[in-house]
Amino acid sequence: MLRAQLRLFPFVVLLAALVLRWWDPTPVQLARLWTFDTFQRLQPRPYTDLPVRIVDIDEASLKHLGQWPWPRDKLAELVDRLFAAGVAVVAFDIIFAEEDRTSPDRILERLPQSESIADLRRQYTTVLPDNDALFARAVAAHNVVTGFALSDGASNVDELRVKAGVGIAGSDPRPFLARYSGAIATLPKISDQAAGNGNINVVPDVDGLIRRVSLISVFRPPVYDGKPDDPFDRPPVVPSLAVEALRIAQGAGGLKIKASGAQRDYDFGTANGVSEIQIGEVAVPTDETGSVWLNYAGHQAARFFPAWRLWSEAEPVVPADGLEGAIVFVGTSAIGLFDLRSTPLDRIVPGVEIHAELLEQMLTGDFLSRPQWALAVELLVLAALGLSLLLLLPRFGVVASAIFGLGAIAAGIVASWLAFSHLHWLFDPVYPMVVAVVVYLSSSLITYLRSEAQREQIRNAFGQYLSPALVEQLAEHPDRLTLGGETREMTFLFCDVRGFTAISERFKADPQGLTVLINRLLTPLTAEILDRSGTIDKYMGDCVMAFWNAPIDDADHAAHACDAALGMLDALAVLNGERRQEAADDGIPFVPLEIGIGVNTGECVVGNMGSEQRFDYSVLGDAVNLASRLEGQSKFYAVPTVLGEDTAAKVADRFALLELDLVAVKGKEEAVRVFTVIGSQAVRDSADFARLHEAHTSMLAAYRSQEWDAAQHWAEVCNENPLAPKAIYDLYEERIYHLTFSPPGPNWDAVYVAESK
Repeated sequence: MLRAQLRLFPFVVLLAALVLRWWDPTPVQLARLWTFDTFQRLQPRPYTDLPVRIVDIDEASLKHLGQWPWPRDKLAELVDRLFAAGVAVVAFDIIFAEEDRTSPDRILERLPQSESIADLRRQYTTVLPDNDALFARAVAAHNVVTGFALSDGASNVDELRVKAGVGIAGSDPRPFLARYSGAIATLPKISDQAAGNGNINVVPDVDGLIRRVSLISVFRPPVYDGKPDDPFDRPPVVPSLAVEALRIAQGAGGLKIKASGAQRDYDFGTANGVSEIQIGEVAVPTDETGSVWLNYAGHQAARFFPAWRLWSEAEPVVPADGLEGAIVFVGTSAIGLFDLRSTPLDRIVPGVEIHAELLEQMLTGDFLSRPQWALAVELLVLAALGLSLLLLLPRFGVVASAIFGLGAIAAGIVASWLAFSHLHWLFDPVYPMVVAVVVYLSSSLITYLRSEAQREQIRNAFGQYLSPALVEQLAEHPDRLTLGGETREMTFLFCDVRGFTAISERFKADPQGLTVLINRLLTPLTAEILDRSGTIDKYMGDCVMAFWNAPIDDADHAAHACDAALGMLDALAVLNGERRQEAADDGIPFVPLEIGIGVNTGECVVGNMGSEQRFDYSVLGDAVNLASRLEGQSKFYAVPTVLGEDTAAKVADRFALLELDLVAVKGKEEAVRVFTVIGSQAVRDSADFARLHEAHTSMLAAYRSQEWDAAQHWAEVCNENPLAPKAIYDLYEERIYHLTFSPPGPNWDAVYVAESK
């Protein structure tokens, strides 16, 4: 039986791992992306001085030339000065969606209407032309690329101008491309004069980092809604800003998209999207969506040329500044203009630098790629490794399994690193690491089952004893030695020793010593229960089950159980103090004992349970099972005591209680509120607890309302309180962190589903 279990467990985990990888939820994606980021940090793309520059509207330029936005006549002058310095192309990472409000005619429109003002308007409009017209004239005179941003919201879609022609070799790639229904476009009076017009969008991954950029996208405005598919009137494919800048620099009229079905594209008759984009003489391999992974060189000051220097007489622009023959992006690094992004290499970089990095890659051909067959290879490797484990692991011990697991981890990391460093391929080593962990868990299962067997033996030995209260009642009423029971409201307490498996392993050579230790622990814990009118139902190894309000009536049973729980914790502290001193005297390491307690109140059947040959006085009911489950949850929430909501309702005015969570415990679908008791009436009446309770209540309310910032704030406030069970707030802060990046949606009920008993 044991060998069959050891073979089945890795098989089930392997199937779950394969399904999870195929499903690819956000945590799996983030783990994979983190690995790719680590590789890039270890080996970034070498930076070489290419003809790619950024004319930076930085803080110094704003100081020298005035606040943004600058008048368009100033931008016209900027364009003229750049081409006078010998640049090849100027691409604006800026959208000019509105008319320049600093134009003379626009300023005069805001002045009071009078004959003198009208005369002034006639004079000024004759002498001073419109700023947008000046800018458009400069754009028309040179190789300038304007920008637009695609979106799905409100937009000026009619003003978007597509400059690049697109040829498609193979099947239509549009179904695979990012699609947008709207755009924020540069004014036609400007973009009509531009040599090119490109999309400035860069879309981050789920964690906010920019790793991929779409070279082409589909612009599908509402005019196409409801129209039948027409091969001669399909939504246009639009290029990115960097692609358009590269096209204009080469004097190319358009782009060529290589999709499935093209010559030498082995797609086995299926549509698999884009494989390559030809921009003039430059061929760029892409994924099926027309996107490329950015192979970052990182932030480089050499790319940047401050805009103010174009007007500097002290530092005239000369070819040595790197502008001659360069493709220049005009953008901003000024913090107040809010075009800052995050990449795997840099926490904050100007958004315009991402376009520059992309163009550098296209010029050098130094790309990262994740082959379309990468997932299939990863799944096959996982399946092969898992089947090997199923055949070999039953023969390994714990040490051999650990070695094998470490070997699998090392092999996965080395293989994926070699693929990255030599071929620039992105393969995921995370799952081989997971499989290696499965190896270790499978081999360690042997030790766990042996410990469980020893634990069961201890439970059987102690379970033969009856509680003292029952002995006295049976002595006075021997007629109760019959089968049967009655329904009562009772309070139940389960107490279990934390980490019993590890403790039992320390006594492998001295099982008698383990028995002495357990007896030494259970004796004071039992005394705390009996001193408060409780009945010991049974001992199950290191577990104690007790109840109140049977066989002796106890109207205050819930309070007595909570008081017993606090007393047990105090007794445990005394015992650990004694053992700490003994360990110090003997010169051996001290390992403290820890317990978890679950308390619940509810109706059950209590009486003599068993058969005609043998029976015992015990209880049956859902409330008993829930108390046991609550004890199991004390480990998850890292608190010594967990109370059910019925118990909490009865003692809320007598003890310092905090609500922990809404939990659906294992074996139950309905969620229950669970609480912890952190002190007696004196603690409840303290000012510290009043502040803690108020902040704790506010945190739970914000958390269940999905107000993550407020919940985080209140969790931090709670953590500063001297009475705070800090593990609770660490748990909630971790939940809040993950839910902030992966919101649960409007139907979220804030219920935690317990995976273990």
